Amino acid sequence: MSDIRACGIEVPADWVPLPIEPSDDVRSWSKSTAAELRDRSKAAGYDLDKGTLRKDLRSRAEDSRSREPFYTFALYPDGFDFALAILEVDLIHPDDTVPRITLDWLAENFSSDDFGRPDIAHTDLPIGPAVRVRQNFAADTHSRRAPGILMETLTYGTLPTGSESALMLLMSWTVPGLSKEMEETADSIAETLTVDLH
Repeated sequence: MSDIRACGIEVPADWVPLPIEPSDDVRSWSKSTAAELRDRSKAAGYDLDKGTLRKDLRSRAEDSRSREPFYTFALYPDGFDFALAILEVDLIHPDDTVPRITLDWLAENFSSDDFGRPDIAHTDLPIGPAVRVRQNFAADTHSRRAPGILMETLTYGTLPTGSESALMLLMSWTVPGLSKEMEETADSIAETLTVDLH
C-alpha cells in the first residue's frame, strides 16, 4: 500500500481558495481578494461593501486555518459579501489508535445525530470507494443570547485505491433553502478529486 503524496480538486470559479499556510499573510490577502470580488460583483451589477467582504474573508480564512486542512475554499457568488459555504479537504492517516481506516470507521467517526439520524450512503468516486454523510449540526453563535444556527453539512470520506490513508471532503453551509444546490455542488466536486501516491 502507498501513501497520499498530493491531492487535486476542481471547483467552480466562484469558490475562492483560502490561505491556510502559517506563513500566509491573511490580512493583505483578504484586502486584495475583497477588491477582486467587489470588482467581479460590480461587473455583474452588484455593489458590495469592501470592508464587510474583507472581514468575512479574513474570519473564514482564520477559522479554517485553526483546523489545518489540506485545502479550503469559500463560496462567494456575485452579489454576496459573505461566504455561502465552506469546503475543506483533509487527509487522515492510520496510526496506533486506528491502524486501518475503513469506510465504516469514517462513517461512524464523521457522523452525529444532533438533528436526527445522518443520511449515510456507500458510493464510488473515480479515485476509490467512498462514504457520503449528509447531516445537520448546531453551529456556534457569537452570542449566548443569539438563537442557534443550523449548519448543514455533506461529507465524503474516500479510500483512494492503493492508499492506506483517507481523503476527506467536507462542505458546510448555514444559509437555509440551499440544500439541494449545495448537495449537487458537493457531489460534482467530489467527482473531481485526484491523488498522487508514493
